Amino acid sequence: MAIGPEPLGSDLSTPIGEEPGSPDAPARIEGRSLRQIAWRRLKRDKAAMAGAIVVILLILMAIFAPLIVKLLGHPPNQFDPSAMDPATQAPRYTFPFGAFHADHPFGVEPPFGRDIFSRVVYGSRISLLIAFFATLLSVLIGSTLGVIAGYFGGWVDTVISRAMDVFLAFPLLLFAIALAGVVPDTAFGLSGVALRIVLLIFIIGFFNWGYIARIIRGQALSLREREFIDAARSLGARGPYIIFREMLPNLAAPILIYATLLIPTNIIFEAALSFLGVGVRPPTATWGGMLSEAVRYYTMPHFMFWPGMAIFITVLAFNMFGDGLRDALDPKTR
Repeated sequence: MAIGPEPLGSDLSTPIGEEPGSPDAPARIEGRSLRQIAWRRLKRDKAAMAGAIVVILLILMAIFAPLIVKLLGHPPNQFDPSAMDPATQAPRYTFPFGAFHADHPFGVEPPFGRDIFSRVVYGSRISLLIAFFATLLSVLIGSTLGVIAGYFGGWVDTVISRAMDVFLAFPLLLFAIALAGVVPDTAFGLSGVALRIVLLIFIIGFFNWGYIARIIRGQALSLREREFIDAARSLGARGPYIIFREMLPNLAAPILIYATLLIPTNIIFEAALSFLGVGVRPPTATWGGMLSEAVRYYTMPHFMFWPGMAIFITVLAFNMFGDGLRDALDPKTR
């Protein structure tokens, strides 16, 4: 049989005796995007997925706190004298260190019998709200200034880097105590709880941007030497276009990773300020405020146990999720 040229349109990769459309033909390999690859890595990390589930549940608890408390029937600031022993003025229900009652699953706090479960649920709204928006403020300022310093270099980098050093050396806790303590009850058109929340978001978010700015600056220094940045310059693209359209999208992974790791730090910082009495003021429920009140009742450990566990579980969940997200988006760190 004469051997001639291969007919046009034939598939040289198809094995002999198998047509491309036959069921015996090998399956075609489909490519996966970077997002799909990162999601597959993240799904294989059991600890990260467990942390993500806990974070989602905490966010849902904070959003639906009024509904959850309404179903329980005990508002966070409602007194329940029947839950207190009239002879000793001690709580009747002190689970897990004493008696349990379905109406008060976490027990009640002295001396008025307020329900601890309702106050922990409402406290999650304050803690997560302040932590999320303070982190957002830090990320916006730090990412923008970091990428500008890394891209332009020269005197721009020098000015921004020295500003980072000043903010990183700033005694943030002392400043927060001083500023939160001298601000009056009414300022900037706000008053009460709204003023304290905005003040804490500003203090925690504005003075913490130096950490993420330093990280993003280091990433931007190496990114600006890449070929696609040189190509954008050769096509006449200006600095703002390169920064916001070329560099920032490629820095999304480290920004997202650091944000998830910064949120638990801000939760602890807000709790510390409330514990020291310069955060959101009573009777508004916050985890740090509950711990501060519990110090006076050291013989009733359930009062301190539940807000402490709420902070512990929240911080642990965010850290586990942040570590898994870092490994999924940057496998070279494994």
